[in-house]
Amino acid sequence: MSQSIWRAPDLSLRWWPVFLRNLLVWRKLAIPSLVGNIAEPLMWLVAFGYGMGALVGQVRIGDANVPYILFLASGSICMSAMNAASFEALYSAFSRMHVQKTWDGIMNAPVSLDNVVLAEMLWAAFKALFTVTAILFVMLALGISHSPKLLAAWPVLLGAGITFSCIALIFNALAKGYDFFTYYFTLFLTPMMFLSGVFFPREQLPGPLRIASDWLPLTNAVELVRPLFMDQWPAHPLRHALVLLAYTVGAFWVALALTRRRFAA
Repeated sequence: MSQSIWRAPDLSLRWWPVFLRNLLVWRKLAIPSLVGNIAEPLMWLVAFGYGMGALVGQVRIGDANVPYILFLASGSICMSAMNAASFEALYSAFSRMHVQKTWDGIMNAPVSLDNVVLAEMLWAAFKALFTVTAILFVMLALGISHSPKLLAAWPVLLGAGITFSCIALIFNALAKGYDFFTYYFTLFLTPMMFLSGVFFPREQLPGPLRIASDWLPLTNAVELVRPLFMDQWPAHPLRHALVLLAYTVGAFWVALALTRRRFAA
């Protein structure tokens, strides 16, 4: 009798050699990869933060007025975590799974598919954390924020990377080719960037859209990180953390089930 694809994850520490293998391969391309990952968000920051920021001036958040570049920086670093994790869990993971058949080779060793998927998820999250750490150092050098509370942003950004890598792995399991990922970026990630308070306050959104945006994963990541840039603590940290956790657990379970179905076919 075949096992259900929706059975509980069968995980162990055997994900670590898979993670380490990805790290050793990536180490040869670390510098070009870093430049590529931070170039686009820094261009957004310079073009909109300094260019549009000169026109906008300050943005009102609650009872405080903050410089637009600070508002943008706190949102764009969450967007960078989302993009970096998504790209790695889509294009790179798909290459290893489907094109290069690396996953098949790994599973010839005593490593289960569940542990391979877990390793890919954690690897994508690590890549996201590596990227946002570099961006954060640039922001500190530019003097955008010097809040000591930014230390608390690291685990939040890691959590955001984990969440979006889990979501991306769902589409990785469904993809037949690289072109399929265009739908994910165009129909899911891009609208979320504009609805999650990255570029402008969500108070500007129509009522129904704002209510819907409350439950987007990027919104909840931004709501956790932005106050830290302002040297404040988030108003509702538990609520936002639970939303991200729910997305993570649900998306990982679905991604694992769909990946099992793909390899069982």
